[in-house]
Amino acid sequence: MINSENTSNPSGSNERAGAQTQMRKGVLELCILSILSKKDAYPTEIIEKLKDTKLVVVEGTLYPLLTRLKNTGLLAYRWEESTSGPPRKYYKLTEIGLQYLKELQLSWLELVDAVNKTIEKNN
Repeated sequence: MINSENTSNPSGSNERAGAQTQMRKGVLELCILSILSKKDAYPTEIIEKLKDTKLVVVEGTLYPLLTRLKNTGLLAYRWEESTSGPPRKYYKLTEIGLQYLKELQLSWLELVDAVNKTIEKNN
């Protein structure tokens, strides 16, 4: 499991680790929007879903991204009482966010296809 917060690499290749970190951070927005397209979620749930896919993200990375996505109109939130602690802030995709997600998904598929073709040609 690679932590997107850690750029050190035990094999000694800091450059490779840095590239992996940048790629992971570049797709984090897509992953978060995809998670929220299925159902509203609070940050701890989002972190757990990302961990389940081996994309480790800490709160210090997630919260600023959620705030930015909210401020650009892609997300909205609501407060909901919790049975096990303080109220939770649940994030949801807005209509604009859903459209943006569809555009990101298309761009991602095109990028993956182009990268795969490039890799195949050079192997």
